[in-house]
Amino acid sequence: MAKVLVFIDTPGPVLKKSSLELLTIARSLGEPAVAFNGELQDDVAAGLGAYGAAELYVPAAGDLNDYLVGPKAAFLAAAAETSGATVVLAENSAEGREIAARLGIKLGAGVITDVVAVDPDGTAHKSVLAGSYTTTAKATTPVAVLTVKANSVEPAPAAAATAPQPVSVELPADATAGAARVTARNEKAASGRPDLSEARIVVAGGRGVDGNFGPVEDLADALGAAIGASRAATDAGWIGHDAQIGQTGKTVSPQLYISAGISGAIQQKAGMQTAKVIVAVNKDAESPVFEIADFGIVGDLFQVLPQATEEIKKRRAGH
Repeated sequence: MAKVLVFIDTPGPVLKKSSLELLTIARSLGEPAVAFNGELQDDVAAGLGAYGAAELYVPAAGDLNDYLVGPKAAFLAAAAETSGATVVLAENSAEGREIAARLGIKLGAGVITDVVAVDPDGTAHKSVLAGSYTTTAKATTPVAVLTVKANSVEPAPAAAATAPQPVSVELPADATAGAARVTARNEKAASGRPDLSEARIVVAGGRGVDGNFGPVEDLADALGAAIGASRAATDAGWIGHDAQIGQTGKTVSPQLYISAGISGAIQQKAGMQTAKVIVAVNKDAESPVFEIADFGIVGDLFQVLPQATEEIKKRRAGH
């Protein structure tokens, strides 16, 4: 059976949904193994076993969190060679794609990014041109490296759990020599809201909020939702870039996506079109967002959103 190596980088106290997705895809391709960087906490180890990881490779020198991508790529290459993996899966984040590129050079492997699905024979389906088309590609090299977009598959645990034991992997002697290092970290204040990439409900604001995300935040808090934004809103400095959804931002696939004051241009559509239900609020009845919305409200978001928030609060209080 083919060996499939999944790269999981600093997951925190529990595995992220995107990591569980990668493990689910790995099982469809062969026997999953994990190249793991970070602290292996009990819940993380249990999650790896529940999702069928047969082997667990860790850097012998300890975690590589004080370095940028160079040493991580070197570790992943060493883990791939040690495991004999023919497929390597990683997240489609900016760092994940850079690590994949470096790994491709080290292993002479074909690299496919922006993957949204993988067939059992290794054929990758890519979302291209802002989500307008899906293309297929397959690496012809002995090893294939794929970076997979979050929310591409529904995570599913293995039929039988495993208990993988850590195996230390030595890095090349020059892996950390001259590598860029992290010199300081500033902890981001916790918002209490769910992570944007994994949230079941997302409320997103765009140019129409005109710098005031208050109604968006109030509605999100009433729904227990994450907050997203268009590139216009993040570029204007109204909200951090980590909230950006779209072609150059994050991809979300929630059960409910509420778009407020966003035109729905193709770049935004690329990041949210797989949402199960899309509700759009916009003053412009001709806005492109209404073409993909399941429900559309032509109106001023500063009037519509507060009314929705109050009604939701009343109904919840009634229960």
